[in-house]
Amino acid sequence: MATIVLSAVGTVLGGPIGGAIGGLIGNAFDNEVLFKPKGRQGARLSDLQVQTSSYGTQLPAIFGTMRVAGTVIWATDLQETSSRSGGGKGRPSVTSYSYSASIAVALSSRPIRAIRRIWADGNLLRGAAGDFKTEVGAFRVHPGDEGQSPDPLIASAQGIGATPAHRGMAYVVFEDLALADYGNRIPSLTFEVEADEGAVSLDRIAGELSGARLAGPASISVDGFAASGADRREAVMPLVEAFGLGLRSGADGLALVDAGAAAGTIADETLAQRVDGRAIDPIEHQGGSADGVPVALSLRYHDAARDYQAGMQRVTRPGAGRSESGIDLPAVLDPDAARAVASDRLRARWAGRARMTVRCDWRALGLAAGDVVAVERAPGLWRIEEREWEAMAVRLALRRLPGGGGAPPMGAGSGAIVRPVDAPHGPTTLLLADLPRITDGVANAPLVVAAASGGAGWRSAALFVTGASGEAVAIGRSAGRAVMGVADTVLPEGSALLVDSGQSVSVTLLAADMVLLSVDEAAVDQGRNLALLGRELIQFDTAERTGAATYRLSGLRRGLRGTDWAMAEHMAGEPFLLIEEGRLVEPLAVQGADGEAGSVLRVSAVGIGDVAPAEVMLTISGEALKPLAPVHMRARRDGAGGWTIEWTRRSREGWRWLSGTDVPLGEESERYGVEVLDGATVVRAQEVTSASWTYGADMIAADGMDGRDVLIAVRQRGTYAIGRTASLVLTL
Repeated sequence: MATIVLSAVGTVLGGPIGGAIGGLIGNAFDNEVLFKPKGRQGARLSDLQVQTSSYGTQLPAIFGTMRVAGTVIWATDLQETSSRSGGGKGRPSVTSYSYSASIAVALSSRPIRAIRRIWADGNLLRGAAGDFKTEVGAFRVHPGDEGQSPDPLIASAQGIGATPAHRGMAYVVFEDLALADYGNRIPSLTFEVEADEGAVSLDRIAGELSGARLAGPASISVDGFAASGADRREAVMPLVEAFGLGLRSGADGLALVDAGAAAGTIADETLAQRVDGRAIDPIEHQGGSADGVPVALSLRYHDAARDYQAGMQRVTRPGAGRSESGIDLPAVLDPDAARAVASDRLRARWAGRARMTVRCDWRALGLAAGDVVAVERAPGLWRIEEREWEAMAVRLALRRLPGGGGAPPMGAGSGAIVRPVDAPHGPTTLLLADLPRITDGVANAPLVVAAASGGAGWRSAALFVTGASGEAVAIGRSAGRAVMGVADTVLPEGSALLVDSGQSVSVTLLAADMVLLSVDEAAVDQGRNLALLGRELIQFDTAERTGAATYRLSGLRRGLRGTDWAMAEHMAGEPFLLIEEGRLVEPLAVQGADGEAGSVLRVSAVGIGDVAPAEVMLTISGEALKPLAPVHMRARRDGAGGWTIEWTRRSREGWRWLSGTDVPLGEESERYGVEVLDGATVVRAQEVTSASWTYGADMIAADGMDGRDVLIAVRQRGTYAIGRTASLVLTL
C-alpha cells in the first residue's frame, strides 16, 4: 500500500495550511530537506514595524517593495555636544546638550535595489526625492550583493580585518545622525526598501526560497513580500494560506498551484464498483457543520496607500455563527485585491465543509495529490487531498473548492492616515524683530527675537551670531516653523483706542499649508492672533482666505503694546509675523548678553536645504525698555498769562488695567522731559516729576514766543531709556 497525503497537518482549504507545505508524505520528495517542520511560526506583520538590536534576530528576505524596521547591527556611542546660554544680567546660565550617533541597520537577507523613504518615530527622516529632513553627516546603502565591501566607517572603528562585508545582506549606515529632533536618543527607524522593480510573482518567490526546488503560480503576484520563519515551509506558508494554494508533485517536481481549471475529470466509467469481490458504493459524501466556518474573516496586510503600514480588510458570510478568523499576510496588496483574497478564503472555508471519498480503478493513478478535478456525479470542482492505492483500487479523498460565487464589490478603502509632509526642506527665511515685552512684567533688557521659516518641508535651521570681528558663533537651532509672510496692501493709519472694523490688510504667507484662523473676542483677549506687521503689533479676529496662501485680515486692534507710533509707517511688501512664543528664539539671551540700544546684531541661519546662509542685520532700538508715549495731552490757561500742559502717563507694566486705579509706574521714578520747539529749534527744555508743566508768562516772554505757534513735546524718562514723544501745537 502507498499513500500520498496532501494535508497531514492541516487542510488545504478550510483551516491552517501547514499541511499544504509540510505534510506531503511518501516518495514525492525529501520532507526533511525542503520543509522540515519546526515548532515556531513565521513573523507577523507587527514584526516588520519594530526595530530590534538583539543578537540572533531573524532578518527577512524582502521581495518587491516593503516597509521594514530592520535590526541595528552596529552603533557608536552617542556623541555629545554642549552649549552654554544665558548668564547675562538677571539671568542664570543654562548648559544644553545635543547628541548624534552613527548606526548600521540590517534590512534584508536578500539583495535590494534601493532605499526610498525613511521614517524616524513615524516622521519622515528622508523623503522620496532622497532629501533628509534632519541633519546627517553621510548615508550609505549596501545592497547586499556578492561583491559588497566593508563599510569604511565601521572598518575605521573596528579595524578592516575585524569588519565583515555582510555579503548577501542589505544594510544601511548613518554617519552622525542628529538626534535633537528625537529627544536626543536613537529613534525607531523604518525603511521603504525596494528589492525588486514592480510586482513579484509567487513563482519567483517560491523558487528563490526553496532553492529552485519549488515552483509556484506565475499568475499570482504581490507588490511586496517579507519572507521569514524557521524554515522554508514557514517562509512560504503565509502565501499558501492567503491564496489557498495546493502542493502538487509531478514529473517536473513540486509546485504550488491555485484552484484554476480542472486537471481532469473523474468519469463514471472509472469508478470502482467492486473491491475484493464485494460490491461497494464508489462515492461517499461527508459534510461539516456551519459552526465550523467563521462568520467573519479578516486579512491583515501591508497597504501601499497607507505608506506600507498595516491595513485590514474584513468580510462576513450570511447565517448564524460567532467565531471570527484572521490571516496575517506580510505582503503588499491594494485594498480591492486584499478584500478579494479575504472573500476567496472565506468562501473556500464554506465550500470546504463538503468532502467526498471516491474509489476508482487504476486509471486514477494518473492523478496526484493537489490536483483539481471535476466529478461527473457531483457539481463543482474538487481538490485531491489524499491518494491511496489499495486492493487494486485507488481511493481519492476530495474537498470541494468554491466556485460561481462572484467577486466582492470593488471600492475597498485604505482608511485614513496622517501622512507626514514629504517636501524639500527648501531655503530658510529669517526675520529679526525688536519687540516691546509681549508678556506681563517689566523688561530690563531689549527683547530681540529671531523667527525662521520656510516651505512645507522646512523644519529648522542652525543659528549663528556674527560679532564685530566677523567671527560667527553658533547659538543653537531655531525654534519651530514660524507663520510669516509679507503684506500685499498698505494698512492705513488708524485708531489705537477702538476696534478697527472698517479697514483690512491682505498678506501672503510663505507656504500654502500655513494657516491663519478667525477667533472670537475671548480668544483675542487671551492674546490669540497677535502679529507683527512692519513694526506695528496688531491683533485680528477675522482671517479670510482669498488664495492658496493669501489672507485678508480684519477686525483689527491697532498699535498694541505702545506701537501706535508705527501705524503711519506701513508699506506694501513689509514683513508679517504671527507672534507665537514657542516659535521665537532670543539670540541675545542665548548668548547671555543684554544688548544695547544702537548696537548692531547680525544673525544668519543655515538649514539643510540652504545653498547659502540666510542673513539679517538689525540695529537694536530697545523697544521693550522705552516708556510709552504719554496720551491725552491738553493745555489750559493758568490765569496769569501762561499755559498749563497736562497729560496721561502710560506704563510698560500696565497692559491690563485691572484695578481701575492708575497704572503701575514701571520705572524707578516718574520723570518727564518737556521741550518747547519753534519749528525745529528747541527754545526751552525742562525735566518735571509729575504729569503736568506750566509754561508761565515770564518763560514765554523770556523765550520770545508771545503770540507764536509752538510745539510742546513730552517724553517720559525711564530707568533704561527715554520714551517716545507726545506733542501738541499751542498758540501762545
